[in-house]
Amino acid sequence: MSHYFTTTLHSHHHLTPLHTPAAAVRAWSPSSGFLLSHNAARHHFPHLRFFVSLGPQNGIQHGHHGARISWSLLLYWLPEGWHSPSSECGLAGGGGGLRRRAAMRSSSHACSVLASLTLLWLGVAAAQKAPAWKTLSGDAPAVIAKGGFSGLFPDSSEYAYNFVKFTSSPDTILYCDVRLTSDGMGICLPDLRMDNCTNIQDLDPPGKKSYQVNGVPTAGWFSVDYNSTEISQVSLVRSIPSRTPRFDASFLPILAVEDVQSKFKPPAIWLNIEHDSFYNQFNLSMRSYILSVSKRVVVNYISSPEVSFLTSILGRVSNKTKLVFRFLDETTPEPSTKQTYGSMLKNLTFVKTFASGILVPKHYIWPVSPDNYLQPHTSVVDDAHKAGLEIYAADFGNDFTFSYNHSYDPIAEYLSFIDNDAFSVDGVLTDFPVTSSAAIDYKWLSLKHWYNCVWKFSSIVTFIQLIEFVKESCFTNLNKSNTDHGKPLIISHNGASGDYPDCTDLAYQKAVDDGADVIDCSVQVTKDGIPICMSSSNLMDDTTVATSQFASQTSVVKDIQSEPGVFTFNLTWDDIVTNLKPQISTPFTSFSLYRNPRYRNAGKFMRLTDFLDFTKDKDLSGIMISVEHAAFMAAELGFDMVGAVLKALDDAGYNNHTTQKVLIQSTNSSVLVKFKEQTKYDLVYMVTEEVRDASPSSLADLKKFASAVSVDSSSIFAATHHFTTYRTNIVQTLQAAGLSVYVYPLMNEFASQPYDFFSDGTAQIIAYVQGAGVDGLITDFPATARRYKLNNCMNMGKNTPIFMDPAQPGSLMTLIEKAALPPAMAPMPLLTGSDVAEPPLPAARTSNGTTPTQSRASRTHASTNFPILVTLAMLSAFCLLL
Repeated sequence: MSHYFTTTLHSHHHLTPLHTPAAAVRAWSPSSGFLLSHNAARHHFPHLRFFVSLGPQNGIQHGHHGARISWSLLLYWLPEGWHSPSSECGLAGGGGGLRRRAAMRSSSHACSVLASLTLLWLGVAAAQKAPAWKTLSGDAPAVIAKGGFSGLFPDSSEYAYNFVKFTSSPDTILYCDVRLTSDGMGICLPDLRMDNCTNIQDLDPPGKKSYQVNGVPTAGWFSVDYNSTEISQVSLVRSIPSRTPRFDASFLPILAVEDVQSKFKPPAIWLNIEHDSFYNQFNLSMRSYILSVSKRVVVNYISSPEVSFLTSILGRVSNKTKLVFRFLDETTPEPSTKQTYGSMLKNLTFVKTFASGILVPKHYIWPVSPDNYLQPHTSVVDDAHKAGLEIYAADFGNDFTFSYNHSYDPIAEYLSFIDNDAFSVDGVLTDFPVTSSAAIDYKWLSLKHWYNCVWKFSSIVTFIQLIEFVKESCFTNLNKSNTDHGKPLIISHNGASGDYPDCTDLAYQKAVDDGADVIDCSVQVTKDGIPICMSSSNLMDDTTVATSQFASQTSVVKDIQSEPGVFTFNLTWDDIVTNLKPQISTPFTSFSLYRNPRYRNAGKFMRLTDFLDFTKDKDLSGIMISVEHAAFMAAELGFDMVGAVLKALDDAGYNNHTTQKVLIQSTNSSVLVKFKEQTKYDLVYMVTEEVRDASPSSLADLKKFASAVSVDSSSIFAATHHFTTYRTNIVQTLQAAGLSVYVYPLMNEFASQPYDFFSDGTAQIIAYVQGAGVDGLITDFPATARRYKLNNCMNMGKNTPIFMDPAQPGSLMTLIEKAALPPAMAPMPLLTGSDVAEPPLPAARTSNGTTPTQSRASRTHASTNFPILVTLAMLSAFCLLL
């Protein structure tokens, strides 16, 4: 039986659920000849979640005569798709309670086209209100690019503003800090002192002056001392010294406010005004400038931390221009009222008298403790919304310090401001608009894609799902219960080692909770022959042994490393668990980037057997066991690592385990060949050297024992001084040989990534997965990788938003002046057969392998030999005296 559905289209767009009044939406059955009520429609069509209706029930005002027009679309549902009945495509109109119908005979194809186009309009209109945000308007939060893409390029430069349109949401607002020149031209400059963001002190060394700024003597170079012609000779440079200096050598002139609109044509412009009284000292009026420029430039937002300035332009600029009061530090006094900004925050009804919104530092909303952990959020967002004020959050930057709770993941920070159960800010002011775009902005289906989808409908449910799918944020409202273990495979690196000490129970539990597909154990051996999970055999790397009673037992084991250490095989398991604590890895302390310091020594050490017991009932696709230094252990310490691992797996039941696969990883082919001889586990060869490709001989050797290869991230994207230069062939070559490719180690800290990835761990993942096509990610932060796998913008093909596109290697290098280019890197070598091939793994020197002994030939006892050398030296000196 076919069913017709009539949907009335009106002016205001909204989705109408089934419980709305029956007058709004009806379903008509041609066999019975009458319209079904909502209850009847619910009974006959229980699979329907809602009908679509647009606007008030009495239609819309149309034309000069006030006629009320409402459109009705009659559609029937057949298995092969949606069509409009060949004789029932019509227009219904009328006024008051009257309705006129006119039937138009047309071909089935023409009506189907009309129906499809109407469905397109329906879906787009419906999507405009889905999903609802907790902003004041219900619209998506705004992305405001502070000085353009100032996280990478000099703030307010042509490069920074122009780069926004190539990387960020098309709705991104361009922000300009306005300063005045001596002849009254408004320019975009991030700092009142030009020496903090331009090369002025090189051009005019004697130009340094000292002025009163809000009552504080301030020395530097100022725009008020230069006219527009002189300013045009000045170039912008980075305003934050820790960022790359490579673009400072480019001549990037200071832009006038008018240039921002004429050159970049942004969807909206935000002007920030500060220090109005400062300019008055020089007979310059910021108020007059703003009133003047507003007649030439469409200014959408004007913010200021000064009440007197905003009140002076209130009612004098366009009523479409939003005035935003900017809050500075809580203890700072506002210049005109002399109240602190903290006290003014308690009187938002007063702020509402002259502003439509407020701009606050992000810590006003999510305060942090002195040791940089999140405190409970404040009520400031709710307070602002209750006062009828929009609220915008400032101070976002991917390379800024933010709470340890966010694990150096900038998207996680953005989501805490927009995608929570309590509130959403109305916009974010950011130096990295690409990242906030990914966190906030919607994805759209193109018209062509939509139309193609319409023709392929197989049911009304498909259509309704598509309506819900059309406009959707990439990283909000994710289905976190999805446990898809498909590509890319998420493999932990010593557990979630970015959040907890390596290879501890806490790190492994966090990895499971964060959605890792595979968790790993790097096997080391204790003095009493117990296999344990530890990221390094050197206890100095990830334990507190350096401050323990065992610190004096340092030695050099040349087969392992050239530096002294205390090794797992120096201590018994009881020595370790009784006297030592885990210690979190901190690979970027030179950048003052520390990992979760409250839990620096938290967690319990794990034996291999503990690890295997832990994993058996977890939602994992598998486990990875890493085995290193097996030849040394066998030949010098008499321990059979392969045999010990196989026994532990067998005892844990993994030989009969069908739900979780076992991956064995090693940098030694001899180890993997040994496993190949005895098991059917997946074997992963790890390449520690940087290589650009693999030779045929290496591929031939690898295919004899391995099913996958782990490669260092720098082997995929060659880089020099943190700028990528090109993508190598290593991934494609290995995959063409039938080998899966895993990239390691991925970390969230911005210092670990090339500038091309915008200091964002998600952008890094996009580059390796979508750009390079890797099969798996070995990461310290599984949560970031899992969120990527869950994102709503996957598999969109040509409709992928630009901010979800992979970085193009080498593209940033093209924007650097030749004189400022980093030195060229030496070509990376090929992986050759001789790199892979090894002699067979030696047999363990002793039969039982339970009490490893140390080889004197392989190590120098630093703690023992030093006193002997001192004694010999003293005896020699004594002999000389004789």
